[in-house]
Amino acid sequence: MSSGARISALALALSQFAGAGLPAQWDKYEEVPFVATPQWVIDEMLRTAGVTSKDVVYDLGSGEGDIVIRAAQRFGARAVGIELRPELIEKAREKARQAKVAHKVRFIRADFFYTDIREATVVTLFLLPEINRALRPKLLTELRPGSRVVAHAFPIPDWQPQKFLEKDGRKIFLWVVPGP
Repeated sequence: MSSGARISALALALSQFAGAGLPAQWDKYEEVPFVATPQWVIDEMLRTAGVTSKDVVYDLGSGEGDIVIRAAQRFGARAVGIELRPELIEKAREKARQAKVAHKVRFIRADFFYTDIREATVVTLFLLPEINRALRPKLLTELRPGSRVVAHAFPIPDWQPQKFLEKDGRKIFLWVVPGP
């Protein structure tokens, strides 16, 4: 399946949640397909967010952990993945061990709407706009001013990005949490 087709499949599967009363706990997570983010997009997302070894990166809906692992491996950051599916968490932990970054990362089986993300200085997203919109109050409430939010493919509606990149049909959005 091409990357465009995978993104379309993700959009279709997630669209059923648009009217599901977000952010109420969903009971259909298993129906949402896992769609990997290409390595070059991950690198561009983390570069765009200015990730360094001083950052704590949280990936919401972390799948197999590629963003979390890359943040630790290439940028020296500590990183946390939030994912509901235990089989994806196990795969992510194994990948982290193989990449020799298990000491810098952790994976939590949880619903990101109900998980404390205050420790994060950078949050990464590859979620539909409806989910991003539902997350916006959480991001603005829990993240400190100056924290960065970077998304692949889909924007956070009603929040103007500080930076927008498009390359090879891939979109990256960056927002900075404003001060009080």
